[in-house]
Amino acid sequence: MLAKLGDEEERRLVLGVARSVNDYAWRERLSASEARSALTIAQSHGLPDVLARVMAARGVLPEVAPQFLEPSLKSLMPDPSSLVDMDVAVERVADAVEARKRIAIFGDYDVDGATSSAIFAKYLQWLGLDPVIHIPDRIIEGYGPNGPAIEQLHQNGAELLVTLDCGSTSFEAFESAKACNLDVVVIDHHQVGETLPGVRALVNPNRQDDLSGQGHLAAVGVTFLFLVGLNRELRRRGIFKSGQQPDLMTLLDLVALGTVCDVVPLIGLNRAYVTRGLAVMHQRRNYGLTALSDAARVSGKPAPYHLGFLIGPRINAGGRIGDAALGARLLTTEDPSEARAIAERLDQLNSERQAMEAVMLEQAAAEAAMAIDNRNPAVLLTGSEEWHPGIVGLIASRLKEAHRRPSFAIAYDRNGKGTGSGRSINGVDLGKAVRRAVEEGLLEKGGGHAMAAGLTVMREKAADLETFFNEVLKDEVEAASSKRELSIDAALTATGANLDLLEMLEKAGPYGAGHAEPVFAFPAHRVTFADVVGKGHVRATLAAGDGSTVKGICFKADDKPHGKLLLEGRGRSLHVAGSLSIDTWQGTPKVQLRILDVADPQVSRI
Repeated sequence: MLAKLGDEEERRLVLGVARSVNDYAWRERLSASEARSALTIAQSHGLPDVLARVMAARGVLPEVAPQFLEPSLKSLMPDPSSLVDMDVAVERVADAVEARKRIAIFGDYDVDGATSSAIFAKYLQWLGLDPVIHIPDRIIEGYGPNGPAIEQLHQNGAELLVTLDCGSTSFEAFESAKACNLDVVVIDHHQVGETLPGVRALVNPNRQDDLSGQGHLAAVGVTFLFLVGLNRELRRRGIFKSGQQPDLMTLLDLVALGTVCDVVPLIGLNRAYVTRGLAVMHQRRNYGLTALSDAARVSGKPAPYHLGFLIGPRINAGGRIGDAALGARLLTTEDPSEARAIAERLDQLNSERQAMEAVMLEQAAAEAAMAIDNRNPAVLLTGSEEWHPGIVGLIASRLKEAHRRPSFAIAYDRNGKGTGSGRSINGVDLGKAVRRAVEEGLLEKGGGHAMAAGLTVMREKAADLETFFNEVLKDEVEAASSKRELSIDAALTATGANLDLLEMLEKAGPYGAGHAEPVFAFPAHRVTFADVVGKGHVRATLAAGDGSTVKGICFKADDKPHGKLLLEGRGRSLHVAGSLSIDTWQGTPKVQLRILDVADPQVSRI
């Protein structure tokens, strides 16, 4: 059980920083009640104070602290049957497996879709079946199942269609399946309304009638849960009598990858998925994942950062500007040579994507700045006929980060039809607003969840859409934007930032969405070195009063306020805040501080 996050009282300022160089107030993450809980955790279980503070600030109650530090699938995994339609889906697929029918998999073109498709396909292959995977082309087919693809799959011999990470709102497409007399099983996690398409089974913990409490799972997490149920049913039917049953645990590296890359909260079962999955990934069993890790120059023990920022973007690059099926092919291949070839292609596509993104971002930033100067909208809408539809989500994310408000980027075709992607800020449900816009007739189609959404809009309706978003989201955006705070877990010195501390903090991880990485404040540390490295990164060395030092880096910050202050502050003492990680460059593990913010002790108090 988790505690209620936060008390009503205002958290205290850390180091008196009311306004950092990035305009943040530094406040203790712990509320007063959580501080009491941290003390109880430390005293009752003999845990270090810093670890207890990190746990309590993330809602861990003293009585469950030991279990929290060792998340296990056995204790956290629900009975698959607790999800609505799960038993129906399991029975239908089990029937197809037992009858050796051809099963077609229709997956989404992002990492969650690729990993969902891969674990399902690998499971069927273990059983001796030959499933076909179809990943739609983002440009030609768009998101989700479509009639022509379904008809082609049927003509090629498919006798059952399973959609993964899509399908919950594919009413029209499934009419084509019905016309082909093709049964459909949907496994998804996206938000849906009360009306659902007519399919054999629709497993989605975010169905309004699903009370399983697993709505935080990514599609790959739901798919794994489905495979647990399917494995159980096939075992009951005696399918494994003549051979060893599949080892589902070996699939957890892919489950972890999809979970991290879909930015779902790393709580509950998701946390166990990622913890166990990272350990499996470290064993380098999956040829494709290993090859892509090498292409991405991942070194040391894999962490959520590697999945979300190095491996995931390369898989996504295939779906964004190349062959959308490359990711699923990479993750299912049993040929090391093929794995290396696909990984090299995805790495190349990722470089091309980065170049295209830079040009698009420059144009989008100029349009956003003009909109803010003229109208200051609560939600930013940018668009161009010159943009690639596969990259708009990345542009929306950059705009959201830069302007701290929900943002959309839209790629229009020559007929004025726009394909757009939006990203939101905490406290603003973008998916709900997009669905309302569909109901109002402002969008051709659209959907998503609180933090991300996709839409199709005609250019002549873009201005009306912006007005609509301002009307329905203005208050939420203002409330969410008013709190410019950086939550600090504890104060440290360079002496305390050591490998022992990181090993201890790792037990309370993995960290990511919904389970924030700890942030520490380093008071009045002298900047002994600062310089620009790589593509606009600022590297710095900070010294405590006792002479101990810690090396830090600000990514892409040479033109940002905190990066500039470090560069200008050589020889000065500054308050610095950031997260700790292990740098394994050149083989020797060292502590590195990822600097998030900086404050001048002389001017930060107001």
